[in-house]
Amino acid sequence: MRIAQIAPLYEPVPPRLYGGTERVVAHLADALVELGHDVTLFASGDTWTRARLASMRERALRLDPAALKSDIAAHLAMLKEVQNRVDEFDVLHFHIDLLHFPFFEAVAARTLTTLHGRLDIDDLPWAYRRWPEYPLVSISDSQRRPLAFANWIATVPHGIPTERFHFSPKDAGYLAFVGRISPEKRPDRAIEIARRTGMPLKIAAKVDPVDQHYFDLVVVPMLDPPFVEFLGEVDDVAKNALLGGAAALLFPIDWPEPFGLVMIEAMACGTPVIAWDMGSVREVVEDGVSGFVVDSIDAAIAALGRVPTLDRRAIRTHFEKRFSAATMARRYAELYARLEIAERPTLIRA
Repeated sequence: MRIAQIAPLYEPVPPRLYGGTERVVAHLADALVELGHDVTLFASGDTWTRARLASMRERALRLDPAALKSDIAAHLAMLKEVQNRVDEFDVLHFHIDLLHFPFFEAVAARTLTTLHGRLDIDDLPWAYRRWPEYPLVSISDSQRRPLAFANWIATVPHGIPTERFHFSPKDAGYLAFVGRISPEKRPDRAIEIARRTGMPLKIAAKVDPVDQHYFDLVVVPMLDPPFVEFLGEVDDVAKNALLGGAAALLFPIDWPEPFGLVMIEAMACGTPVIAWDMGSVREVVEDGVSGFVVDSIDAAIAALGRVPTLDRRAIRTHFEKRFSAATMARRYAELYARLEIAERPTLIRA
């Protein structure tokens, strides 16, 4: 099957440091190639992929040193290129939210749109009612709730290559927080848990400009080196070592997390996850097997006391069965085969 994967242009595919959507697209494209599909990836030119790369700009937007740049212009230019080449593909798989909706109505039946972000946002219901013809995929069932009426055809959990993260049979006695510094991710809860249990905490996280004030005002005063170590953003090699050595990953979120990729990255290392019961958490963490689902700091502390009862090998096995990139790719390939591709209507170009 000839498949176009259309990625956001904010990060390389995969990202060098922090980044979720582009990382998933990278794993999916490579796994589809492994399954024998002809895959073209529309992405930034600094992408690494086994697919055929259609380079849309020299650098990903976040890594471009230019002071002034337009993400809207970059993505519209990419969509025009996809329009020009639409007849080369059997399936167009979009990962850019709903930006493409006005431009591909004539071929909507052979598109797939995976939504990677939160959906409890004003104006979204109107837009998804305006364009009901696009088949949609959620990354968790909980993600769908604000738009339950939309044209959902499946939920496909994220997956990562089994060889990307290495199983670690024994931890090094510290806790880990990995992701992004923001009020909804609640690093302050992770620090409080570490303080009350006396366990060292390593924080590997990105600080976006919009969250700099929160970081300076709330998080920095709580940092207590060497007891709490802030590492900043880390690459996959460093993340592998960090998660593999952790006694547990703390995931103390305070928002409806659509998926939470770092949870399965921890599981791939055999590291249990202690996560707040919000969003997708119960769909990812099997309570008492791959970690514990909690609703308070006290409950998280109690769960840490039960971590030694978990089998790190069983956690790795749980990951391999449910969250490998190959499993994700096979599920998407099944969806592609279900799309209405027989008629292949021609897109009318402006």
